[in-house]
Amino acid sequence: MSTATQATHPATLLLEDGRTFHGAGYGAIGSTVGEAVFVTAMTGYQETLTDPSYHRQVIIQTAPHIGNTGVNDEDDESSRFWAAGYVVRDAARRPSNWRSTETLDERLARQGIVGISGVDTRALTRHLRDRGVMRVGIFSGDAAMQPHAVLLEAVRGAAPMKGAQLAEEVSVGTSYIVPAKGTKKFTVAAIDLGIKTMTPAQLAERGVEVHVLPAATTPEQLRELGPDGVFFSNGPGDPATADRQVELLRSVLDDRMPFFGICFGNQLLGRALGYGTYKLRFGHRGINQPVLDRATGKVEVTSQNHGFAVDAPVDAPSTAPYDDGRYGMVEVSHVCLNDNVVEGLRCIDRPAFSVQYHPEAAAGPHDSRYLFDRFLDLMANAHDEEIH
Repeated sequence: MSTATQATHPATLLLEDGRTFHGAGYGAIGSTVGEAVFVTAMTGYQETLTDPSYHRQVIIQTAPHIGNTGVNDEDDESSRFWAAGYVVRDAARRPSNWRSTETLDERLARQGIVGISGVDTRALTRHLRDRGVMRVGIFSGDAAMQPHAVLLEAVRGAAPMKGAQLAEEVSVGTSYIVPAKGTKKFTVAAIDLGIKTMTPAQLAERGVEVHVLPAATTPEQLRELGPDGVFFSNGPGDPATADRQVELLRSVLDDRMPFFGICFGNQLLGRALGYGTYKLRFGHRGINQPVLDRATGKVEVTSQNHGFAVDAPVDAPSTAPYDDGRYGMVEVSHVCLNDNVVEGLRCIDRPAFSVQYHPEAAAGPHDSRYLFDRFLDLMANAHDEEIH
């Protein structure tokens, strides 16, 4: 794979059902395959590309103009771009922002992300909404000159997202600490399943010392740390493969440690409680997803990125299915107003809750950042119960 940029290189996008789009190379020149997913956000492409939850996925931006503000050295949500590929309609010819340090095209090329521009992303998105997400390949330069049958074989040979175990691939290798700002109130163990930088930053702003731990952390290691609460982050892959993390979470529930999970962490709480998970037809990805908080009746506009969901009863609280109701009663606390998908869980008999979206919202609306305060309240209540 070369790091040549766009302009003179023909490119082809090929879906596994044979649907083909043509355009120009954008970013690195070469070939890539992954799961095709569309993102409805009109801004925040740098944060999207650095979200580890997009590992092994080819991002399709539905907003037509991408790259207008370039990229900078401050807005990354992790150490690198994670997407398997990148698809845009109209790529900006030059960035226009005082914070920009290079063009998006240049950084995509420098990090080896193969992309394509000049694609009718509206038609592509409508196709995926009708047929469901599927595998896709981007081929540019010499790679695009291969016979159609060869390219289609490469796409269909790509590993599907269902059954993929990816959290360990994006997790931190060794733990690190994000210190509390101001007076330290609590210590939280954040299990990195693909965590974004803004998440521990939001906790730190509230006086929490955050220990970011690898996905392979054991119950014994967690107990040795002795945190006031445990957080499970977002992340890529199929939650049905995360048996190790589910067992860790069950130890948290057994010890009655306050727990908060988001996105992948919500799916793992569902599994730990005994509910199933399933793959959505085309997922929720963007920063404009409406969610109802059933406790308050308020509608939040949320930032989301997930292709799997929890299969739990929406209409009324239910007994956690795991181990004959070991964890008591559970309610679906939030639902998506577009399709009634479970967007949050709350344990009635354990200090644990989760949401399917991103309250740190980088990028995105700040409607849901109150959830970090709710987590602090959960830890405070647990602390008061210990005293009394």
